[in-house]
Order: sequence, then C-alpha cells, then structure tokens
Amino acid sequence: MSDARPIPDPIPDRDPSTGWTKDWPFTPLRLPERALEIERRDNGETVLRNPTPLEPYPVQVSDDLRRQAARIPDRTFLAQRNEAGDWVHLSYAAARDRADRVSQWLLDNGHNGDNPVAILSDNSLNFAVLQLGAMQVGIPAMPVSPAYSLMSKDFAKVRHACDSFTPSLVYVEDAALFKPALEAVNPPATIVATRNVEAIAGAIPFDDLLAAGAGEAVERAYATVTGDSIGKILLTSGSTGLPKGVINTQRLMCSSATQTGQVWPFLHDEPPVICDWLPWNHTFAANFNFNTILRFGGTYWMDEGKPVPGRFEATLRNLREVKINQYMNVARAYDLLVPALEADPAFAEHVLGDCQYLFYAGAGLPQALWDRIEALSIRVRGARIPMMTSLGSTETGPPAVKAYWPSGRSGNVGLPMPGLEAKLAPAGGKTEIRFRGPNIAPGYYRNPERTAEAFDAEGFYRIGDAVKWVDEADPMQGLSFDGRVAENFKLLTGTWVATGVLRLDALSFLGPLVSDAAVTGEDRDEVGLLGFANIDACKAEIGPDAGGLSPAEIVAHPAVHDALREKIAAYNREHPGSSQRIARVLLMTAPPDIDAGEITDKGYLNQRAILTARAELVERLYEGGGADVVTV
Repeated sequence: MSDARPIPDPIPDRDPSTGWTKDWPFTPLRLPERALEIERRDNGETVLRNPTPLEPYPVQVSDDLRRQAARIPDRTFLAQRNEAGDWVHLSYAAARDRADRVSQWLLDNGHNGDNPVAILSDNSLNFAVLQLGAMQVGIPAMPVSPAYSLMSKDFAKVRHACDSFTPSLVYVEDAALFKPALEAVNPPATIVATRNVEAIAGAIPFDDLLAAGAGEAVERAYATVTGDSIGKILLTSGSTGLPKGVINTQRLMCSSATQTGQVWPFLHDEPPVICDWLPWNHTFAANFNFNTILRFGGTYWMDEGKPVPGRFEATLRNLREVKINQYMNVARAYDLLVPALEADPAFAEHVLGDCQYLFYAGAGLPQALWDRIEALSIRVRGARIPMMTSLGSTETGPPAVKAYWPSGRSGNVGLPMPGLEAKLAPAGGKTEIRFRGPNIAPGYYRNPERTAEAFDAEGFYRIGDAVKWVDEADPMQGLSFDGRVAENFKLLTGTWVATGVLRLDALSFLGPLVSDAAVTGEDRDEVGLLGFANIDACKAEIGPDAGGLSPAEIVAHPAVHDALREKIAAYNREHPGSSQRIARVLLMTAPPDIDAGEITDKGYLNQRAILTARAELVERLYEGGGADVVTV
C-alpha cells in the first residue's frame, strides 16, 4: 500500500482519474479457483459449463431446518421487531417445533399438495413458520406481493393469483389491513391472520395453527416429499401482464444453496449474519437470502425498513443496532446507504468492519456508486471489501451464473456454478444467455403453454438477458450483463440501442436529479429518456426559492434544466456514439404505476410498460418545447 495514491477527502462522487481505489488489495476471503469448460458450436452457439461436480444436496429445505435445530438449537434463526420495537427471536429449535405444529394443523384440516397456501403479507416470523410447515409436508407455499393487495386500486393481480392457483388457505398478518383486498377477491379459502382477526368473519387466529403437537402424520407426509415436489410458487413480477406462477421445486432450492456453498466456501467458516428488508415473495430474499441463512446456520435480522423515502430511516436504525458480516441488497439501497456511511465514520466502521463481502442483484450498480463503496471500505478496512453479483431470475433459483471472485468492476455477473450449463446464442445483434441445470424451474404452475415457450429445443431456459465477455481474449474474466434482448431496439439508422446498459450508464451521470429512467428512441433519429425526477434533489439545485413551487414548476425551473444539461453533456462526452448519446430528457413527476405494470414492489422498472403507458409523453419528448423537456 506504500505506493498507493492518498485517499481523497471528502470522497468524490465521481473520480475522473483512472480510479484511485484500484491500487488497494481486497480483504481476504476463502474462494475457489475459477473453472470453465467451453463448447463452441458450428451454428454460432457456445455452451459454458463448470467442470466442478455439483455436491450432493438435501431432498428438501426442511432437512436443513432439522439439521440446524439438532446442531445449534438455541441460535437465533430469525429476529423481528414487535409493535413495541423490541426484537423477538426465533431459534432454530423453536422454528422446527412451530413448523411441525403448522404441518399437523394443515394435514388435520384437509390441506394437501393440490392447492397452495397463499401468503399475502410482508415478511414475518409467522410467514416463515407457515411457509416451512406447508412445504415440508408437500403443500406448496405461494407468497404474493403485498403491493398487489395494498397498493393496487383494482386488485387484478391478487385476484388472478387466487382465481388461477386456487389456494386452500390465505394468510395475512393483519386482517383489517388486508380486508379490502380480501373482500374484493373473496377467495374460497380459509383465512388465517395474526392481528385484528375479528375484522374478517370466519378468519382463524394463527395461534390456532400452533395449538397441537406434531404426530406421526407429519413424519409420514414429510417422508413423501421428493426433489420434484413443489416447494414454492413464486409469482413473476407481472410487469408484462398478469403474474405467472414459477414452480420452485425442492430440488431447485436445495441444489441452488449447495451451488452457492461451493462457489462461496467461506460460508462454511463463519455463520452468516444479515439484516435484510427484501421481500420473501421475490426470489432474491425468498430463496437466496433465506435459504443461505438456513443452510449455513446463520441469523437473519428482519428489517422493517425499505429503500424509499420515509422508510430507510428504519433500515439505518437496524444497521446501527445489529452487527452483520454480510450485506446483500439491491442497487437502490446502496444508493441510500452510502451517503449515511460517508457522513458517519463510526457507522461505516460498524457496518463494514466485519463484512466479508457486499452483494447486489436485481439491477445494476452504477460504477460511480461502486467507486464510493470501495473508497469507504478502504477507509474502514485498508482494503477493498469484495463486491459481487450474479445473473438469474425467479426461474433460476435465482443465481445461475455468479461472480465468485472480486472483479473490481461493476456489471461482472461471473461464470456458471457447478452443475449448471449456460448457452450463449446469437439474438438480434446480441448474445442471449440460456440455462439448464437442477436449479432451473421446470415451468409455470398450471400454464403448459407458457412453460413450452420458456425453453428451447434442448431444454435450456430462455431468460431473455443478453451478455458479453468481460474480455473476449480471457473468458475466465467472466461475463457482463448486456441488457434485455426484448427491450433493445433500433434507431432509424438501423443501429441497435442496448437499453439496459445505456440506462445504467446514464443514471451514473444524471443522478441525483434523475432517480430512474426509461430509454426512448425506437424508430427515431436519436436516443432520449423519460426520467423520474428526484424532486428533493431538484429543489436543492434551485435553492431557497424552491419552497413554494409545485413539482411541475420544479422540473421546469431553469436551474434544474441547466444542471441536468451539464450532466447530460458530461455523459455524452464519454458516450458519443449515436446508440448511446442522449439528445433529450423529459422530467416526470408522476411515480411509476404498479397497476400499469411499470414497477414491481421491489422498485424495478419495466421499460416496455412505461413506454406503452406514457406514449403521449414519448411523443411530447420528441416534439420538444415542453417546460419539462431538456434538450442538448
């Protein structure tokens, strides 16, 4: 480190040099050697394999629960704050006991594998117990995004889930909160609730499910579960229509956790401890985070916060109170966390001091933000904490390819894990990646047509993502995400625009004035953006005079336009090509609409849905002259 450049103070938002943080080593982490086999075909396809054999894995997820309950019975498995703000702990032994009791109640009351158990609420201890208790006796658990019930106006998606997948039981944490949705949908199912049970006639208190001890019926049903048994039905985001139910078999979940342990052997060395808000209705937390903690005997602190205004303060409070050794989140959470760490060295030491690695997924991490995180880790540890990601989906467990080494750059999604094959196929000027292996879903629940469409002739799942080599001369450097195949489009010139890559690069420059954006320009002369304005950041650009202005007046203010124009120009200097250069931006004040499929409950935007729902804005963007349009 003696030859390294000094650390700037304050840490810059964007380092214009070659990157001073790259002079520092990485903190030590036990990782395997990279392994890759490449089969190149005459038709232009390439198949990638990890030559390391996949190790044996459990038959079902609760095998891990029972193993940990016997090995570390008193260790906290899950912890959640109660209404008074105090932490309530659930040990591994207690989790097994409660899951077995739930299993007994479900069997006694006629529930079976023909119909799932639907869970409409946010993460909770009872959510976890119900899910484990159902799955371990062959009854699928179907977590449903709470947003479908609480943020929707027409309840179309929760109605679709109940009508199409016919749950025999519907669980909600708070019956009063979910009463409007349940009355609108009126599912022919047993309703179970934890709080305000009396709000829904005939609802059953969750405590009733724990009343009886488990008997031989539970063990008999447990023994019938196989790798092919459906453990969960995870709903796709529904951003391209009504949600599909992705079949998550026990094999998918158990093999995925084993793959993770093989490429991240350090998980065997120290029990993982995380503080996590991510919803269990989405594969990131439902499978990756939850099952990793369960497999390796860790502790999962359940964060009631969320990376949105007014909710992230709870996350910061929790991170100050608990001590983690791993951090897994989406890019938006890092965007909010980093300023708090930069402003408080003691807090940064607390969060990063024992952190083995930082993981992000779901959406790309802008390189400028990556650089700030590296700078923070150098301040705290004198070295860079490895940051890694993966590429996958609800249908892949979720990780399929994973970066299991510190690459030092954003966007490297890694290489196949043991037991997985990845096919690279030419697609519209891009390279589409497809997957085959034990961690791949067999299809969609009660939807044979969409199942058939999802796989190619060789049984590879078509994820719809494009990739490219980080270094074509050295495949061991891994793959990088290259956008969505279906979202890419051509300009009038015939030049392809890679929307996913462009969006991420642009946000690195246009933030914080623009919090997110959809890329425009299909069949037009130039690229533009529909940008979601960060009103607070725009106000800061205006100064004291912003106090009495409406959102529309704020995004039309000359100070905002001047600042944004400078940011666009800076971006264009580094991206001068016609397929990357941004010519115009329309600043929107209306947030993404979940009913229109513009956004998921995790905050991921759907490019196509936004352009369809806001077609009039696209036309106005290219007509020019609007008070909310910035051109360069």
